Amino acid sequence: MVRTYLDFERPIAELDKKLEEFVAANGETAEGANEIRVKSEDELKALYAKIGPWEKTQVARHPARPHFSEYVSALIHDYTPLSGDRKFGDDHALLGGLGKIRGHSVVVMGHEKGKDTESRLHHNFGMAQPEGYRKAVRLMELAERFSLPVISFVDTAGAFPGRGAEERGQAEAIARTIDRGLSLRVPFISVITGEGGSGGAVAIATADKVMMLEHSIYSVISPEGCASILWRDGAKAKDAAKAMKITAQDLKQLGIIDHIINEPIGGAHRESQIAIKQVGAAIIAALEELSEKSPDELLKTRRDKFLNIGRSLLNTPS
Repeated sequence: MVRTYLDFERPIAELDKKLEEFVAANGETAEGANEIRVKSEDELKALYAKIGPWEKTQVARHPARPHFSEYVSALIHDYTPLSGDRKFGDDHALLGGLGKIRGHSVVVMGHEKGKDTESRLHHNFGMAQPEGYRKAVRLMELAERFSLPVISFVDTAGAFPGRGAEERGQAEAIARTIDRGLSLRVPFISVITGEGGSGGAVAIATADKVMMLEHSIYSVISPEGCASILWRDGAKAKDAAKAMKITAQDLKQLGIIDHIINEPIGGAHRESQIAIKQVGAAIIAALEELSEKSPDELLKTRRDKFLNIGRSLLNTPS
């Protein structure tokens, strides 16, 4: 299997290459192969135990990280995709439809980045246009009409900033999607699986339960964009990532998200099926908890949650 290594994973890449060469020359069961394998695993565990915000940003963007279509394929049964916003057209960056997860009928939606050049271009690298967000509103309204929980998977660098998107009301579409999420009278669960960027992410993450994978990120702007604005130097992205508090661990402490889902050692891209299974378990636990609440309770709790974000920090002595 061809594996893509990140910059900070070079020590692991060297050990894995050494193992590959050793096995090719001496065989899989040769004495010494297991020793290299254990050393590589230990090095990987030690490396990921201390990675910082910039390294997590790289992991969150890893091309082999599970995407929406993989989560749907593994977790959602009897999935029926729904297309179009009934106003302009169909957006391929934000997908959604109906299905079941462990017997629970749900409406599911999420960003799809694609896996190779052709699919990435088709899905516009996960950057939705206005019709994508209007499709999300249509799906939410459908969910409320039939009393179905909503599950969203967030993985986008942000909403598409192109001229056509602006001409068709990108900001208005995002605002209406946020408003619809906050007014939903059914359970709403959101999982940030990779990169949660700007309003394009928040649009489908105004949920009762907002969860993040351990090495995902969630921010108002990319570290590169922040560095370019503050320091006029995109090379300072590492400093920006640290200052912005974009990791799941920071955001849980700040009260922005509700739960962190652990990833396999080395990130979700190394053991995607294990990561998907853990996401599924977290979703089911959240569904069972939220199913006990009335529509009025859901609405009040969700709105209070988002209105109170940051207030506790403002009241904390410096």
